[in-house]
Parts: sequence; structure tokens; C-alpha cells
Amino acid sequence: MEPSTPASPVEPPLRTRTSFLRTLGPGLITGAADDDPSGIATYSQVGAQFGYSLAWTIPFSFPLLAVTQGISAGIGAVTGQGIAQNLRRHYSPWVLRFAVLLLLIANTINLGADLSAMGAALELLVGGSHHLYAVVFALTCVFLEIFISYNRYVNVLKWLTLSLLAYVAVVLSVNVPWSKALYDLLVPQITFDSDHAMALIAILGTSISPYLFFWQAGEEVEEQHRRHRLRLSANSHAAGPELARIRGDTLFGMGFSHLVAMFIIIATAATLNANGITQIETSSQAAEALRPIAGDFAFAVFAIGIIGTGLLAVPVLAGSAAYAVAEMFRWPEGLDRRPREAKAFYATIAAATLGGVTLTFVGLDPIRALYWSAVINGILAAPLMAIMMAIAMNPRIMGRLTLPRWMVFGGSLATLVMALASIGFFVL
Repeated sequence: MEPSTPASPVEPPLRTRTSFLRTLGPGLITGAADDDPSGIATYSQVGAQFGYSLAWTIPFSFPLLAVTQGISAGIGAVTGQGIAQNLRRHYSPWVLRFAVLLLLIANTINLGADLSAMGAALELLVGGSHHLYAVVFALTCVFLEIFISYNRYVNVLKWLTLSLLAYVAVVLSVNVPWSKALYDLLVPQITFDSDHAMALIAILGTSISPYLFFWQAGEEVEEQHRRHRLRLSANSHAAGPELARIRGDTLFGMGFSHLVAMFIIIATAATLNANGITQIETSSQAAEALRPIAGDFAFAVFAIGIIGTGLLAVPVLAGSAAYAVAEMFRWPEGLDRRPREAKAFYATIAAATLGGVTLTFVGLDPIRALYWSAVINGILAAPLMAIMMAIAMNPRIMGRLTLPRWMVFGGSLATLVMALASIGFFVL
């Protein structure tokens, strides 16, 4: 018998890396979906209009988003129920109805803006009708979300997160004055006027969006069903490792999301703003404006990234709406269920997606769509975050797994910032 081959010294790190990648799921997908085509348009407009001067908002908003998503994920994992279901069980019915109604309005507008941007991006690349492409993208997303098994579908969404690397490639292909960019990234420049107030609420409303709360909480419940685990409040001995997994997944996902947002601002500041282009209405317009300045490669990569992020974000937007509606009416819910087991849940996904694509045929103004989506998200975010804090700090709901002090501080600060940004938007 031949002697056994000694273990390679690289095997443990490889196993560790593989194990870490397997833990990534709801947090990674949620973070990547945060950079949807509407978000790309917002970051592009900020970079084009203000150059690098608002880049500081990205590292500023990262911990606020990370702690907020950590709280929403924790609520789902500890209670075994989504945000809407916890609202229904523990708060006045009008609070739930108000939150779900605003979520549906914001998500439908967001879906319309995203599908329109995806269609326009494909039209830029290959010609044809962006209306037709928007319909095809909508039907494709609905089909995949309804008829593909949960495990396979989550893996598809994970791979789609790689499309965000397109914006890293764009930055690497253009000339960036890094000393200026890094200075503005690290040193805040605060100006009190209506333009900067609108930009700030747009960035915060795009980053800290209520649909992300509903989605990640719902996905943590899905993960428990998939792995046949009890909710953490009924399985406290498993809480430590599971909450650590959630923290790692959420920090990685939100960090990836904000890194890409930073690259989009830098790319558009270095190209569009530097060449006097200060008004961008859509993400596809940002891609088109890059072509004469940065070349066909940057243009094509930017446009392809819009399509990839849209394919990731549209299911999250529609799915978060479906979770909220199903939990409000006590319908069977979950992407791990077969269509015949959760007909109303999947019908809501289809209705939200097709409702969004309908907006592309009624003269949807991209700027107004983004404007109202950001406003509604900003209005809804602060009170909903306050309610989530109340849930997560309530021992009757969370048992012994209420928020630790550092998350109470972080969540309270994030809620206060969103409230002040919303007030500043209306006052300035």
C-alpha cells in the first residue's frame, strides 16, 4: 500500500473560505439588491452633480444600514416571523396597514423605475424596444421567483451579486484623482441648502430602504425552514453561532453594497462631473454619457451592470411586498413553498412586478419616480425603524435575546439620522 499523501497546507484555509461563502445568503443578497438601478441612478446623479464632495455619505451610512439590517434579520431569526407578522401580533392594526400600504406604493414605483432602466440599458446595447425588454425582464423575474426551487433560486441571486463588480471595473478604466477622492470620502463637507438636503435624503432613502427590512427578516425565516431549525427564542443554545452568522453575513453584504456605491459615485464624478455633465435622470443615461468620455468598454460594463443588478433587485422588491401582504392577511408564505401551497403570496409577487412594469407604459417620469420613491422610503423608514427597535427590545417578543446595548445605541442613532434627514428634506 502506498503511503497516504499528506494534507496540503492550503486545505484548512480553503475549507474556511468555502464555509464562509456558504454562510452568505440573506445579508449578501439584501446588500446587493440595495444597489438596484434606481440606486445606481441616485449615486450617478450625486457623483455627476456634486463630484466627490458627497462621497463621505457612503462610509457614514454604512454602519447605520448594517445595524438596521442586523436588527431586522435578528427579529426574523429570533421570533421566526417577518416584520409585518410581528407588527400584526403586537401593535395596532392601523400601524401595520399604514406601513404595508406605503411599502407597496414605494416598491411599485421602484419596480417600475428599475424595469424601465433595465429595458433602456438593453436597448442601448443591442437596439430594439425598451418597453418590450422591460416586459420580458418582468416576466422572467416572476417565472424564476415562482417556479424555481428556493435553494436553486438563492444560488442564482448569489451569482448575480457579481454583476456589481462592473462598477469597480469602470473606475479602474478611467482616470481618478485619488487624493481628492479619498479626501472627500473621509472628510465630510456639509452644506445646508435644498439641493444637498435632497441628495442626502435620496442617498439615505436609497440605502436604508424599508423593503430591505421586510426582505431580510423574511429570508431569515426561510433559512430556518430550509434547515429545519426552530426560531432562536425557542432554541437559545443555538443563538450564539446563528447570530454570529447573521452579523457576518449582514456586515459583508452591506459592506459590499456600500463599496460599490462608492465606486459609482467616484466613476461618475471622475467622468461626468469632470466634463461638465451634472444632470443625470436615469441609470441608463449615466451609462450612455460615459461612452464619449470613458469609451465603449466603460459604457458597456456600466450598462450590463444595470441589467444584472436589476435582475437581482426586482425579485427582492416584489418578494418583500409579498411577505408584508401575506403576513398582514395571514396567508401561507415563503419562497420555499410550492406555488399551489402559497397561491396568494406568489400572486402578490406577480401583481407587484407587473404593476411596476405597467408604469413604464404610462409615461413614468424617471426623476419623479426616483424622487417619490426616495421620499416615501425616507418617510416610512424612520417610524418603521422605531417600531423595529421597540420589537427587538421587548423581552415578551424576543425572550432573552433582546438587543445588546451597542445595537440599541446604533439602531437609535440610525433612526434619529433618518428622522432628521426626512425633516431636513421638507424644511430646507
